Amino acid sequence: QVQLVESGGGLVQAGGSLRLSCAASGSIFSINGMGWYRQAPGKLRELVAGIATGGATNYADSVKGRFTISRDNAKNTVYLQMNSLKPEDTAVYYCGAPWPRVRHWGTGTLVTVSS
Repeated sequence: QVQLVESGGGLVQAGGSLRLSCAASGSIFSINGMGWYRQAPGKLRELVAGIATGGATNYADSVKGRFTISRDNAKNTVYLQMNSLKPEDTAVYYCGAPWPRVRHWGTGTLVTVSS
């Protein structure tokens, strides 16, 4: 089994930045890629960014150029640096693994961007 714990969410003004972290523990040998997803009220969960074990990345068009996903394999942690935040980025952000065929989810961290 894999446990994923997100942290770093909060309230920020538009144009600001936040850095999310997701620490993985448990049967980590089963993890391949890791991904960040988000779910806004009344909307479906969507992929924000994913990163493979080798470092290849994929981003949603809406966050390209603003968000950066990275990972520290030694710490089994994946990060999401979010810059130039917009009110439409407001959502609960979830970490998922293995990416892209996610089987394990964290409990999420809330990001609220005020205008």
